[in-house]
Amino acid sequence: MCSRKRVCSGLRIDKRAIRGWLCDMIRIESVNPSLASEGAGERAMAEYVASACRGLGLEVRVEEASPGRPNVVAVMRGGAPSRDKNLLFNGHLDTVGLGGMKDPLVPTERDGRLYGRGALDMKGGLASILGAVEALVRSGIRLEGDVIFAATSDEEYASVGAAHAARSVDAGGAVVAEATGLGLCTAHKGFAWLKVRTVGRAAHGSLPAEGVDAIVKMGKFLSRLERYSEADLARRSHRLLGPPSVHASTIAGGTELSTYPAECTVMIERRTIPGETESGVVDEMQRILDEISAEDRQFGAQCGLEVYRPPYEVDPGERVCRCLSGAFRSVTGRDPHVVGVAAWLDSAVFASAGIPSVIFGPGGGGQHADEEYVNLEDVYTVSRVLAETAVLFSGGVGDLEGAGCP
Repeated sequence: MCSRKRVCSGLRIDKRAIRGWLCDMIRIESVNPSLASEGAGERAMAEYVASACRGLGLEVRVEEASPGRPNVVAVMRGGAPSRDKNLLFNGHLDTVGLGGMKDPLVPTERDGRLYGRGALDMKGGLASILGAVEALVRSGIRLEGDVIFAATSDEEYASVGAAHAARSVDAGGAVVAEATGLGLCTAHKGFAWLKVRTVGRAAHGSLPAEGVDAIVKMGKFLSRLERYSEADLARRSHRLLGPPSVHASTIAGGTELSTYPAECTVMIERRTIPGETESGVVDEMQRILDEISAEDRQFGAQCGLEVYRPPYEVDPGERVCRCLSGAFRSVTGRDPHVVGVAAWLDSAVFASAGIPSVIFGPGGGGQHADEEYVNLEDVYTVSRVLAETAVLFSGGVGDLEGAGCP
């Protein structure tokens, strides 16, 4: 009987099929309509991924995470599924807007790179997952645990798809195939969106004694916000993610040139690192407002939290991390480089549901930019690593000694 390590090394991916899936997906416009009202959304992508998974013999269901926002959940059944041995692969179906891209829906290959909207973020990851599942199916390997592929909607805005999937999927670990440049990502930042509103008093522009300028008052807050960023946040740091940050994203106020503005509103984005909390972020912002109020009796302001997504860090000792590390060594002959990602990812959603998650995907460039590409060889490497991770994770603990996943 072959050892588990030899079985893993015998898996073969189909590069032509993977490239074909990726090109087809780039041709499908799946712009998140919450970001761009003209965006088509995930429907066509969900139908394509569901069809591809049915073609591989998987059990497939399409679920509405919210009206018009579908998820695809496809399952390769194991012989003795259990939460500990069930492994989740995740990728998102949506993209950001097409922006100023030239031919964004025409996949174009140059120098080993495939260009197009979503190539890196994250249709390359989706294609890698399909390739991994195809390799497992074609190999005839009978795993003990289920391999579950959740292709989810709305990651680029509110993650309603991941939240829906996390409530219904039973897995002991997850790999989110976002772009990491083949690094094993164990941490990412979170964020808070806050609304700050300063209150003035409307009056004719010729009557300064009667008016209070809410925009000028907001200027005091913005000046203090810059000091908070440079003096307070810059002193905090995470070993993989660096310091947290804050910036003013949008501002609106005033009605006309000859009237003192009665109010001004700024939207703030605060990026957080592990160890920072929702309440802590809100309290710090309120403290700034309170300090200004103590100095200026005409300063009136309110702060409210609009959206919060937590930062995330997984213990490298978690079984899913060890299995992926073992698979990476089997495929590449070297240890993975452990990295952090500054962006927020759906891994935090699955972790909040009790599913330890690690992020691992291809490299490339131009996420959310006007020229986006993915490195094709990375897509193939990710596919091989994911396939072997599934064997290590879902094959049963007793068979894995010496294969890098005790």
